[in-house]
Amino acid sequence: MSIESVKKQFKDEGLPLEVIEMDTSTATVELAAAALGVEPARIAKTMAFRLKDRDILLLAKGDVKVDNRKFKDNFAEKPRFISLDDLEEATGHPAGGVCPFGLIKLLDIYLDESLKVFDYVFPAGGGANTAVKISVDYLAEVTKGIWVDVCK
Repeated sequence: MSIESVKKQFKDEGLPLEVIEMDTSTATVELAAAALGVEPARIAKTMAFRLKDRDILLLAKGDVKVDNRKFKDNFAEKPRFISLDDLEEATGHPAGGVCPFGLIKLLDIYLDESLKVFDYVFPAGGGANTAVKISVDYLAEVTKGIWVDVCK
């Protein structure tokens, strides 16, 4: 269902994007990089956070970590991941397949500046064996992503 919601968004919005479905897991940065034959940094990991008043998604390079101080300075609270139990309800996607496409509800999407070193990246495509190849500029356009600097 989750992969289907991503494909539906691409079709409904006329986006020239495709969900790459693989026989192997892409549920972690390392697995996705190996399956796609790219460096781990090029995987655009999508992290789901629960703020006091809303849930958000943050996409960043696959090899960076959230900087707690920068996150707090930007969002005025500590980073708190959405629990695995609540992840699918919040995004419509299972762990390992969370992406900024085909969401079950409207979420604010943030793109970490770390992504800007690449021309294209690979976020997940709604399932734990999927990816979407997309240019960084087009990712920002399609997701209406807000650029932030919250990773180290």
